[in-house]
Amino acid sequence: MPPSSDSKLVPLKAAPLISVCIPAYNEQENIGRTIDVVAARLERDHIPYEFVIANDNSKDGTEAVVRERMAKGIPIRLVNRVPPGGFGRALRSCFEHFRGDIVAVVMADLSDDPDDIVKCYRKINEGYDAVFGSRFIKGAVVKDYPFVKLLANRFGNKLIQLMFRTRHNDLTNAFKVYRAEALRSIMPLYSSHFNLTIEISLGMLIRGFNIAAVPVNWYGRTWGVANFKIKTLGRRYFATMFKLYAERIFIHDDVMAEHEVKLRALGSTAVVHETLATNISDEENSSNRRSWVRGI
Repeated sequence: MPPSSDSKLVPLKAAPLISVCIPAYNEQENIGRTIDVVAARLERDHIPYEFVIANDNSKDGTEAVVRERMAKGIPIRLVNRVPPGGFGRALRSCFEHFRGDIVAVVMADLSDDPDDIVKCYRKINEGYDAVFGSRFIKGAVVKDYPFVKLLANRFGNKLIQLMFRTRHNDLTNAFKVYRAEALRSIMPLYSSHFNLTIEISLGMLIRGFNIAAVPVNWYGRTWGVANFKIKTLGRRYFATMFKLYAERIFIHDDVMAEHEVKLRALGSTAVVHETLATNISDEENSSNRRSWVRGI
């Protein structure tokens, strides 16, 4: 069993709904297969699910591919974003629209293993508030990881480990799974790019949530170009890291006091400006032919 926590979150129901959040920019060759494979994997284990996909100002047919899956009955909330773009902004849009009890962040290029989504979903149901996937612990599989990016990853994560005195060694990995209430308690989030990954990770760490680490698999993309630029993002990572470090060292009491207030106030609705298209009915008796997936 996980260690005790002060988060005071309500226990999850037997089969909680998982919201699979996917930021997508020019992913027309990847996003359809990602949706299909992840949906099939969740259905195989009878896990209630929805997709929340943020089309981040794509210039290709990403939106059309997603709408094709919506027409087939796969439960999807499609957020069409307005400029400016950015991975962090897109993921924040996903977080404004999900309706699940559990939230998974998954890349659009199927670099994350759908089996790991199920593994982390089960782990959350053991009583954890978050599950951090690590590509660098025993049992993980990593294929076609660019060497320079790997060096930067290992250096950055080691620095974070030392600064925050944590055992977690892959905090920059986007693939993580959260209890919805835990995620909402650290919102609003501010990072605009991939530095959002550590804003969430470190935000949860300094608030004392119960966090599990599990080995996960990562596979290099087979189509398209990754939007991760080390030189451009380095300054953003450092800015976010030092901001959270200052909160941990200098104003941790204020952070925790505000956190308690946020936990009590969960359920407030944020104002959003993107357009949302969905084939999901939030009514209990939906006519969606896949509504059984949400109602198990």
